[in-house]
Amino acid sequence: SRFRLSAEEIRDNALAISGLLTKKIGGPSVRPYQPSDYYSDKVGRGWDQSRGDDLYRRGVYTYWRRTTVYPAFQIFDAPSREFCTVNRPRTNTPLQALVLMNDPTYVEAARVFAQRILTEGGSSTRERLIFAFQAAVSRSPNAQELDVLQRLYQQQLSIYQDDTEAAMKIVMVGESPVPEGLDPTQHAAWTALATIVLNLDETVTRE
Repeated sequence: SRFRLSAEEIRDNALAISGLLTKKIGGPSVRPYQPSDYYSDKVGRGWDQSRGDDLYRRGVYTYWRRTTVYPAFQIFDAPSREFCTVNRPRTNTPLQALVLMNDPTYVEAARVFAQRILTEGGSSTRERLIFAFQAAVSRSPNAQELDVLQRLYQQQLSIYQDDTEAAMKIVMVGESPVPEGLDPTQHAAWTALATIVLNLDETVTRE
């Protein structure tokens, strides 16, 4: 049957495609990226963000209280832990696209995925587009999809060539290191393309 991945799996999938996912099994809960004032209403409890590999642990290890669900998971219909849930609902809302395109976890995943595209995807734009598509959805793009991706890439490249400050900003998102020698404009354009690919219905849907 075909259905959208669960909240935790969507995050795990993006991290796995980018190469960031930490495969360690077991251990204490972790606290991925959140706004600095998250949990500020809980007396004596702040959101002490994890560092290093703990930022990229599987979603099942993400800390949350029974009545305070991790927000990015809540948007994708993760239930509270106040009671047992046999089947989760699966909604389709604009907020979900906003999470996939703006949450630091997914922007960083796109940025690191772009690094993979540039270093592993071949030397030509076409080879890199095919690599990106195959890495995300496990099939090659057809001619129409390849044409759309090509136009999107050229559009984003033009934008970042005219705004190098914006290019530098997007390629510095997240705590994972940025390899030396990558052109920031190219890196930013591929990051934007990677964001689009990670936001495809086919990427977040179980076939």
